[in-house]
Amino acid sequence: MVQKIIIDADPGIGDALAILVAMADPAVEVLALTGTGGCVSGLQATRNLHYLVGLVDPIRHPRIGQSELAENPADLIPPGMPHQQSLNGRFGLGDTEPLVPDLHNRRESARLIVDVVREHPQEVRIISFGPLTNVAMAFDLDPELPVLLNGLICLGGTLHSSGDASPTSEFNFWCHPQAARAVMKSPVGKIVVPLEVSQNPAMTFDDIDRLAGLIPSTPIGEFVNNLLLYAVRACRQQMPCEEVALPAAAALAIAAGAAKFETSHVVADVETAGEITSGMLVIDRRRFQHRQTNAEVVTQIDEAAVIDYFCRGLRRIAIATDL
Repeated sequence: MVQKIIIDADPGIGDALAILVAMADPAVEVLALTGTGGCVSGLQATRNLHYLVGLVDPIRHPRIGQSELAENPADLIPPGMPHQQSLNGRFGLGDTEPLVPDLHNRRESARLIVDVVREHPQEVRIISFGPLTNVAMAFDLDPELPVLLNGLICLGGTLHSSGDASPTSEFNFWCHPQAARAVMKSPVGKIVVPLEVSQNPAMTFDDIDRLAGLIPSTPIGEFVNNLLLYAVRACRQQMPCEEVALPAAAALAIAAGAAKFETSHVVADVETAGEITSGMLVIDRRRFQHRQTNAEVVTQIDEAAVIDYFCRGLRRIAIATDL
């Protein structure tokens, strides 16, 4: 059965590539793409989504939700972390400047989420690649929405390792901890993919070189290769690593049933008031606590299956545009 999904994203390079994979995957139907502020501003996220859909030009276009957030939350990250612009490019898509016309019939992201879920009750799963701002707003607009969803998969938090935006907090939860907390406390069935799991599926620079050689030189194939090579250059210059992580691809593979994974049922909350710990995912590990669990946290994922799914999807989308 085809899984209906909404992808809520702040596309940078990793999110953009995962969105292309999703639009090429016959196992999922992308009903909507909603922009949110994170590694780029909400306005830029909307432009990037519009650009990606126009580039692919699928038979059935997903609806696009617009964010009016002009500020870029990544600009507030304390010194010590590579800036998102240095990792993803000025506009989030490497060297590409996504020149797109303004959307007609604009629909605010949170409102579009409500509309799409209401049109397909119990069928739609949200995949959140960025901060949970839009999801929390949608739940505020329609308090029944959490029980009308077929679940939520979100990239966020950290279980045991240090954070990336702060010593304790992962970037998505750090950007908007109040939204993350509201979603964690909501009754929606949720799968949280924490930092130490989402960063594990990764491609070495040699892997990316080989993949680039297998992608045909169609317009979208060239775009994909440019994003991949930009990510390699950015990692070499900004990060002490020899590979490119695929967190968005990991979340998408879970939704598409393309990779096996293991979870732990937990009682989860998010710190919102701490000067140092704001955005920290807090798991109640007390042995005799009696609170009902409210989330599944991914503890392991088949990394090889994620990488295979990602590579096949990029080749599929590039080949499809050449037919």
